[in-house]
Order: sequence, then C-alpha cells, then structure tokens
Amino acid sequence: MKYFVTVQASQADYDAMQGKDSPVPRWGNDEITAMIAFMNELNSELTSSGELLDAQGFTAPAEARFVTGSPGREPVVTDHPYADSDVLTAGYWLLECSGIDRVTSIAARITQCPVPAGSPEYPVVIRPIGEAPSA
Repeated sequence: MKYFVTVQASQADYDAMQGKDSPVPRWGNDEITAMIAFMNELNSELTSSGELLDAQGFTAPAEARFVTGSPGREPVVTDHPYADSDVLTAGYWLLECSGIDRVTSIAARITQCPVPAGSPEYPVVIRPIGEAPSA
C-alpha cells in the first residue's frame, strides 16, 4: 500500500530557521545540522528497506503561487497566498509500506526529529493513496 506522509510548518517556522525575528524559537546552526542528519538517516533507512519512493521538502510558504480559474474564465495568479496562513505542508514522503501500522511507526519516528526547545508541535499526517477505479 502507498502512503503520502507529510510534515507541517508555518512561515514563522521558516523565518526562525533563517534566523529572522519570529514568534517561534530561532534555529541555530547546530539545530539545523541535527535536523538534516535526522532526515538523512531516516531517508537512508527507508531507501534501504525499499519503502521510500520519494521525499522532498518545500520552500517557504511565502514562495508559493496560486493559479485559479475555471473553463471560460481567465486564470487568476496570486503570489504568496500562504504567507499569512498558520500551518501548511512543509515536506513529504511517498512510501510503500506493508500497512497502516508500519507507516504509523515511521510517522511516530518523524515526530522525534530534533527541533529547538519550545517549537510548535505539528502532527505528521498519513494519507493512504487510493487506487484508480476500474473502467
């Protein structure tokens, strides 16, 4: 079974990681290094087990762009639509696991990623990927 596993963050979290003023604790170089090492180790283990299909981190929400429209209407482009949103997807893993218990154990491990003391706690979201209906 395939699963889409996501982690969340806010623009304030991205700002704190860049050393900018933010309502959340700032990240130092040691904390960023520890986070990257944790993610690299996790991804290496998931690759070795054959469960990792893809994993990516997203840029800051302020770099996002919305393109909306409908048939017969000119599309509307909005820059930075997420900049003021509270919590958004920060990154993901696309996994192929034996079942929900296995992917839940991976998600539980992701919650242990090192962060600065006092950082917000966000859930790790597991979304099973459905099969396309038969024609």
